[in-house]
Amino acid sequence: MRLVLVRPGPRFSVQDVAAGWLKGFRSQGVQVGDFRMDDRLDFYDRALLHSPGEYGFPDTMRLACQSLMGQLFGAWPDVLFVVSGFFVSPDVLRICRQRGITTVLLATESPYNDDGQLGLAEFYDLVLLNDPTNLDAFRERTRAEFIPHAYDPDVHRRVPADKLDPEWRSDFCFVGTGYPSRIEFFEQVDWSGIDAALAGNWQQLRPDSPLIPLMAHDRTGCIDNADAVDLYSATKVSANIYRREADRPELSDGWAMGPREVELAACGTFFLTEPRPENRQVLPMIPTFDTPEEFGEALRWWLAHPTERDCVARKAQEAVSDRTFTNHAARVCGWLDSLRG
Repeated sequence: MRLVLVRPGPRFSVQDVAAGWLKGFRSQGVQVGDFRMDDRLDFYDRALLHSPGEYGFPDTMRLACQSLMGQLFGAWPDVLFVVSGFFVSPDVLRICRQRGITTVLLATESPYNDDGQLGLAEFYDLVLLNDPTNLDAFRERTRAEFIPHAYDPDVHRRVPADKLDPEWRSDFCFVGTGYPSRIEFFEQVDWSGIDAALAGNWQQLRPDSPLIPLMAHDRTGCIDNADAVDLYSATKVSANIYRREADRPELSDGWAMGPREVELAACGTFFLTEPRPENRQVLPMIPTFDTPEEFGEALRWWLAHPTERDCVARKAQEAVSDRTFTNHAARVCGWLDSLRG
């Protein structure tokens, strides 16, 4: 099978998802072409800045999609696999269908952006959802399947203590996007006496936020997945907090675990989490919290009980051991074989 994988436009966590699926498909013997949508968007955006005339982001997207067409019809793949789909034109997908190329969307933002993702569904032969909350709505438009979040064993693994930079060590560490809801939550926590570190995309922090001193890097930047793993390995406790930002308030409550939970568990890192149905099924050993006050109390208790932390972390690591991109890619290859018949 020949497949072209289209990476997402943003260069944050969804890029790590794309890289994992790329490796997963190659492990199944699939010939994979890697289309860097992020690089194409950057290139054409910079080029148009120096061109005469009035140009905007739609022009950047149009040129990037034309570049994708060039790669597609140079490679003539069996499958176009799009990770996130907000930058791929429906015109590209229509032409793919006319040429017999199976189109697949990995919808990475469920349930929060399901309104937008649902609008894309009809252009794809298969939609893969990371949360099944609105699965039935997608199945009214195309074939859709739930595929849980995965981890890459080559990346998400415990880093030995002697390999870690001492600067990474902390009592508590959170890596992720600083959505307003998370900022509001963490600003209500009493951090006194706790060596805490925040990392990821926290550009929305106000200059006077009490969280500024907790930043592990320049808040205008971000960190890559390898650094995140180092931070996970060097901390005593981490946390999973679901975002509240969504297309509509009704879409903020999901069923599935997020990628952070799977990666933390795979790294053998102890963490606290907000409850959701899937994490109660898969990770019942992970302690939960609902409010900043409950979180602060639980954090202090678990910091004082390292033996109990290690026991929970080992059980969680075992519970997600099969959730690899390789295993998920094998499942998707089976679905693709049935689609292509």
